[in-house]
Amino acid sequence: MKTLTHWNQIPEFEDEEQEAIFWLENELDGRLMAGSIHQPDSRESTTITLRFDPRMLSRIKRIARSRFLNYQSMMKQWLAERLEEEVRKQ
Repeated sequence: MKTLTHWNQIPEFEDEEQEAIFWLENELDGRLMAGSIHQPDSRESTTITLRFDPRMLSRIKRIARSRFLNYQSMMKQWLAERLEEEVRKQ
């Protein structure tokens, strides 16, 4: 198996099958992977205001509590998941 040490060693793929074959024969170097992890900076965050029906917000908070989550974090997770779903559809 060949270890890739630079991002430019990864070619453009025609389809998923071609990509799957490539990754059967190649792997990323651990340092390359570690360097690609995004460390969010609080300055990258934007505060917005949303108005919710009080009953809807109560239901959201109840669901979050049952999952031992902060309701705002859970809502961001939901939005991120839905965004990925929408992007995949395009």
